[in-house]
Amino acid sequence: MTVLFTDREVAAALDAATTVEAMRDALLAAHAGRLVAPPRASAALGGGRMVLTAGHLTGEWYGYRSYDTFGHPESEQLVVLHDGRTGVVRAVAVGEELGSRRTGGLGGVAVDVLARPDAATLGVIGSGGQAWTQVWAAAAVRPLREVTVHSRSAARRAAFAARVRAELGVPARAVDTAAAAAAGRDIVVLATASPTPVLAAADLAPGTHVNAVGFKQADRHEFGIDLLDVADLLVTDSPAQAAAYSPPMLAALPPYAGRLRDLGAVLAGAVPGRTGADQISVFCSTGLAGTEVALLDRLVRVGAATV
Repeated sequence: MTVLFTDREVAAALDAATTVEAMRDALLAAHAGRLVAPPRASAALGGGRMVLTAGHLTGEWYGYRSYDTFGHPESEQLVVLHDGRTGVVRAVAVGEELGSRRTGGLGGVAVDVLARPDAATLGVIGSGGQAWTQVWAAAAVRPLREVTVHSRSAARRAAFAARVRAELGVPARAVDTAAAAAAGRDIVVLATASPTPVLAAADLAPGTHVNAVGFKQADRHEFGIDLLDVADLLVTDSPAQAAAYSPPMLAALPPYAGRLRDLGAVLAGAVPGRTGADQISVFCSTGLAGTEVALLDRLVRVGAATV
């Protein structure tokens, strides 16, 4: 029987620890060559595109995520999970929640692998769904002591801080500028829709880890290029996808491409991660293909589905 998940059911069933664990397993599988995860494909349809990401965990499952760029107010993503032995459709998820939590889970792995072990303060710039799941996942891998949040809307950032306090039990406060949100923080999350920089390297303290979730391409980027210049450690969840963006991600271009490391390789111990407390590390999130399907598979496996 095919199981259908809506956003409500995903949110009720999928906790942060399970999500981070599923993303950790997917990254390790990709590094080992067991998860086939090609760069995304798209079809121009006049006025918008249909975009597809797909993945295959050899012998276990395969599937895809599809979404569009038409900008319709009720547009939804679709994630489909097939059984890798029979081809049967095991589960379908409709909505935004699975993808958002997937991205948060990848960010949680990055924080766990790259941030200092004693990291306890987090600054987030952005107050939307992606910002929330980044903080949600980070709180599952580090005992956060305080969260500061800034976004353009004073009401939204105040509501975000209140949600952190209520749902995560972490002290949180809204601040008036992006620099204030990042000042002195151990972890900084950038999750905005800004095509121009909202953060500069000078805003960071030594030893900070940064998760960059929003625009990071040559023609639009939410951080100053100086962040890449000062980073001791540049990491992404898919170097192939980073290079395949049009235009490519800044970190996948010279002079940075030679320093860009794969998060799965760092996780597996194949390449070094952080080696000093004062190093600045930057995770450039691409959304490794197939990870939404991996997360849907995990939901089915834990038996948390409703038909």
